[in-house]
Amino acid sequence: AAEREPPRSTLTERALRVFSLRDYNTRVVLLGTFLLGTSAGVVGTFMLLRKRALVGDVVGHASLPGIALAFLIAESVHPGSGKSLPILMTGAFVSGLLGALCALLIRRATPIKDDAALAIVLSIFFGAGVALFTVVQKVSTENVAGLHQFVFGKTSSLLAEDVVWFAWMGAGIVAVVLLFFKEFTLLCFDQEYAGATGLRVGLLDALLMLLIVVVTVIGLQSVGLLLVVALPVIPAAAARFWTNDIVRMTAISAAIGGMSASLGVLVSALFPRLATGPLIVLTGAGFFVVSLLFGTRRGVVRKWWQQRSLRHQVGRLDLMRACYEALEEALPEGMHVSPDQLRQRMLTRASLQPLRSWQVSRLQTLLDRAVRAGLLQRQGDAGYRLTEEGLREAFRAARNHRLWELFLIQHADIAPSHVDRDADLIEHVLDPRIVEDLEATLGRQYPHLRMPTSPHAPFPSA
Repeated sequence: AAEREPPRSTLTERALRVFSLRDYNTRVVLLGTFLLGTSAGVVGTFMLLRKRALVGDVVGHASLPGIALAFLIAESVHPGSGKSLPILMTGAFVSGLLGALCALLIRRATPIKDDAALAIVLSIFFGAGVALFTVVQKVSTENVAGLHQFVFGKTSSLLAEDVVWFAWMGAGIVAVVLLFFKEFTLLCFDQEYAGATGLRVGLLDALLMLLIVVVTVIGLQSVGLLLVVALPVIPAAAARFWTNDIVRMTAISAAIGGMSASLGVLVSALFPRLATGPLIVLTGAGFFVVSLLFGTRRGVVRKWWQQRSLRHQVGRLDLMRACYEALEEALPEGMHVSPDQLRQRMLTRASLQPLRSWQVSRLQTLLDRAVRAGLLQRQGDAGYRLTEEGLREAFRAARNHRLWELFLIQHADIAPSHVDRDADLIEHVLDPRIVEDLEATLGRQYPHLRMPTSPHAPFPSA
């Protein structure tokens, strides 16, 4: 292992050479793949939202027979011209577009579902491509070398003229997306409404399909038809974890696509034995994993934290309401006391536990959190008293819960036994007039739960 590993100085020099972009070939390949990744990320946003993620895979596999046919036709017309990149890419484009249209026609003209239509087209075209490649190898063995790069990709073979071609195609793709951005957005989110407003939904769908085909065909030389579907899909899927705004999602997807392609090329240049195409896909997968974990909208960590905060909030409200109900039960019927007198009354775990189906450990955890939050004060080993802030929160929790009960009974015809115990602030849910009616009813049934008439009024007596 020590013999195979280059010396540290050699690796360091190579890293400096790669990241400073001293080599002409590195600069060419980096620019070409960056343009490809950026344009793929832009189109991928609408692919994902339109639920056309697998169309890129179908186009990639469907382009194989077009490449083989283009090679055979070119060789028969002008021997030696079969490996011309424009000719091969034209064949791939025509064949890929035909495959996408076939999948679209199968979905619209037959009862076959989307996934089955895509699988049928992919299998037929790929099978035809494999058969034609067998013919190509038998007919022209000496000229067929290099065609396999469209299957596995060979980014290092990009030339300056290829980068110029990528630049024009990428600019055209981005320009079309920006020109029809509003229409594509409406098509992805509400196709029926888009049609009702007069938009040509069929033409828009065909245009989006055409952009997918162009991006896929461009990516064949870089990552190959087996991995080309990852170029538009992974950046868009990663961007979805960071925002709910489609403009920002498109920008983030383009940035992730460009960075994935660039980092993949640089790592491949640093370690020449590693293929560039798979590294681009793996780099994009790394961005996806980071987005999956730490995305600010749908990230796993954020969701875990929100669920944890919600559990704490629900537990705190349950405890505060239970404290108020325990104090109510301890009062003789018809007796009224001041808030200060109510706060002096002792609460224990034994008085709180029967009010909820709490385990002892769960109840103790809630009590400890309430003490740290300043809602309860410890009194001895097993006693607690509400603080002034704790009493106000307990009062609000009991009041809101009973308002919610009244609403469900009077307006939703639900029995009190089915009322959700995790009541939210009722004022944020109901119309103000309904809230006034409920408060009037609540005041008649629970006089001690009347709200103060102004923000400066004293806390209502129990």
